[in-house]
Amino acid sequence: MRFLSRRLVLPNDLNYANSLFGGRALAWIDEEAAIFAICQLETNCLVTKHIGAINFESPAVQGDVVEFGLSTKSVGRTSITITCLMRNKITKKTICLADDIVFVQVDPKTKEPIPHGKTLAALQAQETL
Repeated sequence: MRFLSRRLVLPNDLNYANSLFGGRALAWIDEEAAIFAICQLETNCLVTKHIGAINFESPAVQGDVVEFGLSTKSVGRTSITITCLMRNKITKKTICLADDIVFVQVDPKTKEPIPHGKTLAALQAQETL
């Protein structure tokens, strides 16, 4: 898993308990996973189809730096499935794990799914570079 991006938890990101709001964390995860999928498939014509299991394990508080680890879990004919781990940069404690984030490549005009022509083996080899 490669940790590619970081964010600083700011006051506007907090919930009533002064920890990172779950909705904000999910928005960040969706954005980071989308950027990762776009880079993997080399197209920005993707839509989020599904986000599976989401497990919040520990809180993030104001001033924490969180980082996002991403990896390709599987590849379909038109889809790519990503796993995203959000953790505290300093302590390495997992904040949230989002598994099975599915993106589908779509035709920019028709918005219908189209094949992307990538394989899991090729994408995993690319991730190690």
